[in-house]
Amino acid sequence: QLQASGGGLVQAGDSLRLSCAASGRIFGSLTAAWFRQVPGKEREFLAGINWNGTSTYYTDSVMGRSTISRDNNRNAMYFEMNSLNSEDTAVYYCAARRTPGPILDTSQGYSYWGQGTLVTVSS
Repeated sequence: QLQASGGGLVQAGDSLRLSCAASGRIFGSLTAAWFRQVPGKEREFLAGINWNGTSTYYTDSVMGRSTISRDNNRNAMYFEMNSLNSEDTAVYYCAARRTPGPILDTSQGYSYWGQGTLVTVSS
């Protein structure tokens, strides 16, 4: 089970740090990722990380202004993003694959999902 937190109302130009808390011992062996979704649009992949944090992958829209990381000792994953703008307003989800396979950039590749945390960027 995954639980995302850290969302809220932020100002344009601000930074945020989202957290994903996982229950169970297997999270530390799974590939994981962050997605976001706005109403009427498909869930968008943002960044992924392999099981031990040695490999990461970012989509173009957040590359250079975000960092995905994980702490397997705490069963947690994080997503930091700066220079926020109104287009970053969305519900943000953490997800994990069922296996420690490669990072995938489609939601279909992930079996475990958090409930989502809303980020609203005010201009």
